[in-house]
Amino acid sequence: MFRILCLVLRVSASRCYTLAMSKENKEAVEKTIIVEHLVKNFEVTERKPGLAGSISSLFSPQKKIIRALKSISFSINKGELVGFIGPNGAGKTTTLKVLSGLLFPTAGFIQVMGFDPWTRRPEFLKQISLIMGQKNQLWWDLPAIETLELNRAIYEIPQNIYKESFDELVELLEVKKFLNTPVRKLSLGQRMRLELVAALLHHPKVLFLDEPTIGLDVVAQQKVRDFIFEYNRKHSATIMLTSHNMDDLIDLAKRVIVIDKGQILFDGNLKELVVQFAKEKIIKVYLSKEADIKKLDEIGKIKRFDFPQAILAVPREATAVAAAELLQNFPVADLTIEEEPIEEIIRRVFRGEVIKKKNG
Repeated sequence: MFRILCLVLRVSASRCYTLAMSKENKEAVEKTIIVEHLVKNFEVTERKPGLAGSISSLFSPQKKIIRALKSISFSINKGELVGFIGPNGAGKTTTLKVLSGLLFPTAGFIQVMGFDPWTRRPEFLKQISLIMGQKNQLWWDLPAIETLELNRAIYEIPQNIYKESFDELVELLEVKKFLNTPVRKLSLGQRMRLELVAALLHHPKVLFLDEPTIGLDVVAQQKVRDFIFEYNRKHSATIMLTSHNMDDLIDLAKRVIVIDKGQILFDGNLKELVVQFAKEKIIKVYLSKEADIKKLDEIGKIKRFDFPQAILAVPREATAVAAAELLQNFPVADLTIEEEPIEEIIRRVFRGEVIKKKNG
């Protein structure tokens, strides 16, 4: 309510936050990122098909509003590593661009480390980094070492601190032998690791990572994940990570925020997400002798059958009944009941199959 009053009175967000602190006190002090009722709309011109349509659109353009973010709210504490997930077009990258100051919000209250991101103040920019897996900041025709030297000058990093950061990052990411190779001759995995070096030389306190492992092979993905984990642990950096790679989320994020169509559907522990949205349980049964697979199919959905093992998926509420039927009607040597793999839950999230979390 206090922040809304600030907005009405046209008080700057930074000043508003200072005033709000005196009212709301200690709880918000620990929060590195605060987002309240963030709205971002884009105005686009609709183009009609065909030559006549193109001419018509040129002289009588029809405008349409795209609501990319629909009043989303969340906060992230110092040192948290949060997975920000959802299907393509959900609003993930738009949110990161607003938080890093690349986009101006349509409405809402946003603060990162006490700064209004869109003012792009040098003090703010020196403490954040936005890393996008499909974008690069390394000069294409030059060796990566040239870009690193340029970044040292841009961020005004003292030579002794630069050398310390440089040595640490190069060792952790195992890129020493690639430093003097023109970037265009590097593999995607080698280039991505050097992108991380370039983005982290100034030891940012907040990292916005947008698909940092996209397109990398399995070995390179694991190297990047290990590095992110270690950087978070060592520097207490606050990290927001978007990814379609299930391993990224499982390895790195305890908390996830699920967004779809510009709205937050879930914000909580990754395990809680599994419990809330897992529709089925998995029954693994080992048979002592051959059985009729058609009868198994009457109990649950057969995911795999390779005698002596059968794996069935059954609705959560029918698990006990399904297990009883198997024990009663089949030659069961062993039976176990498990939760759905977390990968399946997250894939369902990406396909937009989750429903909005109910309050209360």
